[in-house]
Amino acid sequence: MSNNDALLEVENLCVEFGDRRGAVRAVDRISFEVEPGRTLGIVGESGCGKSTTSLAIMGLLPRPAGRITAGAIRLSGTELAGLPENRMRRIRGAEMSMIFQEPMTALNPVYTIGAQMSAVVRRHAGLSRRAARRRALEMLERVGIPLAQRRLAEYPHELSGGMRQRVMIAMALSCRPRLLIADEPTTALDVTTQAQVLEQIKALQRDFDTAVVLITHDLGVVAETCDEVVVMYCGRMVERAPVEALFSAPRHRYTEGLIQAIPKIRTRRLTRLPVVPGSVPDLSELPPGCCFAARCAHADTHCLRRQPALERMGPSRVACFHPADAEPVR
Repeated sequence: MSNNDALLEVENLCVEFGDRRGAVRAVDRISFEVEPGRTLGIVGESGCGKSTTSLAIMGLLPRPAGRITAGAIRLSGTELAGLPENRMRRIRGAEMSMIFQEPMTALNPVYTIGAQMSAVVRRHAGLSRRAARRRALEMLERVGIPLAQRRLAEYPHELSGGMRQRVMIAMALSCRPRLLIADEPTTALDVTTQAQVLEQIKALQRDFDTAVVLITHDLGVVAETCDEVVVMYCGRMVERAPVEALFSAPRHRYTEGLIQAIPKIRTRRLTRLPVVPGSVPDLSELPPGCCFAARCAHADTHCLRRQPALERMGPSRVACFHPADAEPVR
């Protein structure tokens, strides 16, 4: 899968968590790559493995329960899976950063915004205390925070949710990382603030030529920001496609269902939204065949017995025996 232009390469990654019932595979053989200046979206329902994938890349899986059992994660050719923690600490923040889903829990409530941002810059960029403070102020201004000088002396609880999220973006990009992972960066934000936050991420990406991995369940956000999309289901990658191809010609039946469920303004009449029937199976009791078969109107006995491989179909790759707009595969 190696791509000489890729900044990040994830190849056949498997992540397992141990519990009283044994090991549960939360991520099962997913592969993708991201080039500088490009945005990859990872979408799927809650529990599909999106956030687990991001934590594995960052080396932040909860231990000892979570562990990478197979596969490779390469950043500019450096293998991250299994890298000693002291080396990962030097890479996190400097080479790659992450915007977490809930900034109120990611920011330390007992330190000011300026102290937290300055500490990150001093640790990873080697700047003096004064220079780190200037960098923190500059980044707050770049993400559009008003009265940035005053905000440096404030605590996280004194800021609104949108401002805290912008602080997280400013902190994540303060050391000019080459890779940014954004895990649901617009969760719980109103529509206006959501648009502003996404625009700030895109603007800073253009300025620094940063590669972005955007984790979300919001297909509207994906359509606006991503170049390529990975669709996950039960820890597996069921479709991977350029964003235009995904929305114009979804191939996997699960992807097709997700896109059909997007609200559309067509007439003045109220219509019931299409839904994907059923529910996601328990990861500890996955069926032997296609994990989506029980929810798929096109499934047959072949789907129940065998797990489909990811195959190329036009510009997309799809793991489905009965992809949309195609003859049944035998």
